[in-house]
Amino acid sequence: MPTTRLSKSLHDIPLEYKLTRNTLTKITDPINMSKSKKRKKKNKSNIKKQKSVSQCSFTSSRPNSTFSSKNDYIRKPNLSRSSTVESVSSSTTKLPSIAGQMSPRLVSPSRKVPALPQEMMPKACERRKKLPLLAAIKPENEKAEKDRFMRANFLYNPYFIYRFPADPEVLERTSQPSNRLLTLAVHIMELAIDRYGTYEEFEAHTGGQILTRPQIMNLVKRYVTREGLEKEVVLNLTDELLSRGSMTRCNGKPQLNVRTVNLREMWVEGLLRHELGTHYLRSVNNRYQPWNNWKTRKDMGLGPMNPTEEGLASLHSVLFRKDPSLWRCAILYYTVYQAAHMSLKNLFQDLGRFVSDPHVRWDYCIRAKRGQMDTSRPGAFCKDQVYLEGALQILKHRRVINFHHLIRMGKVAWQDLGMLEEHADLEPTRIPFFMEDMSTYHKHLDRIAEVNGLTDDMLTCV
Repeated sequence: MPTTRLSKSLHDIPLEYKLTRNTLTKITDPINMSKSKKRKKKNKSNIKKQKSVSQCSFTSSRPNSTFSSKNDYIRKPNLSRSSTVESVSSSTTKLPSIAGQMSPRLVSPSRKVPALPQEMMPKACERRKKLPLLAAIKPENEKAEKDRFMRANFLYNPYFIYRFPADPEVLERTSQPSNRLLTLAVHIMELAIDRYGTYEEFEAHTGGQILTRPQIMNLVKRYVTREGLEKEVVLNLTDELLSRGSMTRCNGKPQLNVRTVNLREMWVEGLLRHELGTHYLRSVNNRYQPWNNWKTRKDMGLGPMNPTEEGLASLHSVLFRKDPSLWRCAILYYTVYQAAHMSLKNLFQDLGRFVSDPHVRWDYCIRAKRGQMDTSRPGAFCKDQVYLEGALQILKHRRVINFHHLIRMGKVAWQDLGMLEEHADLEPTRIPFFMEDMSTYHKHLDRIAEVNGLTDDMLTCV
């Protein structure tokens, strides 16, 4: 047995070597040293082989740069012991990973759709939000594309990108323009140009001076105080809006957003009558009515609140102006129809017959083309046609409409007033201060129709 031979040999060991772990180590040390020398010699020879082989060894991982040269794929020699076997076993001729990944696209220009910069990409929690339509169709790169358009001498079709793009189905429902009132729209604009020569002269004579932010703030505060809305509404002055003003909610509180760019003195009060005196008060009054939810509205068979909502607000915008032209309603209607059949570049040129200022023309073009990415294609966001349509409907029926009820009964169309009167709760509702004297109010409506050349015969087609 091996154990007996080992035990016999141990008896022959000198006394200075005792049978302990240390004793066994001393016995085996000469053997281990000889093995270690042989292993080191073998490793040195392997390293020499590795140096010659590693010069032809390739890695299968592609470098970060898209346009790296072929030399970038060569792995540097790795002389560590752990990589020796792997390096020796690698082939110097098989390059499956590189052959599979190399393609002509690496050296050709990218034709991908422009994407949002990394810092503008929405976070995961933001992607779950559902923005209102008007916020979703506001281009993120509008300023950059405007600069590029101007530098290109108006011969470039912008490409817009969106942080939270609207659903294609929703955009499709708002992409069918009407030409039913196109003749009246052109008629209104031509009358204004006949009186003033150009739109720019019309703007200067009827709008007054351009205001600073402090001046705008003072006028807004004065109006809000007069309506008794100081504790109800928050004011936000901004230059980011595509429209002149809007009503939104911020932290659960109503917020009035006012665009400060090129806002003129005579326009401010009209803007406030539009947003606060019409949209906001009708919204507040609507809460007291039985039809303040969509299910009840559907059960009662109510029509859409537009175009009455925007039409009434548009009339209030010009109600007390020196020249109450419906220019803006008319050019928005016209621009939308043309945008549905033109690129942005061609639309910009077409609007030159009415407006010379390139910045004003751009504002109308961007409103009509918002929601669209490739503006070289025909297409339009057609909501802006409701302003003229609603205003003309109300002017046509201004002698029979109960305007107090139109404000007090909330978000309803003028056609539904008679059906809803017996169900309305009018006690807690409010009207704006400028509607207290209805005799004066009706006179100003008549004057709007007269200045815009809208006779009863012309309004029959509305």
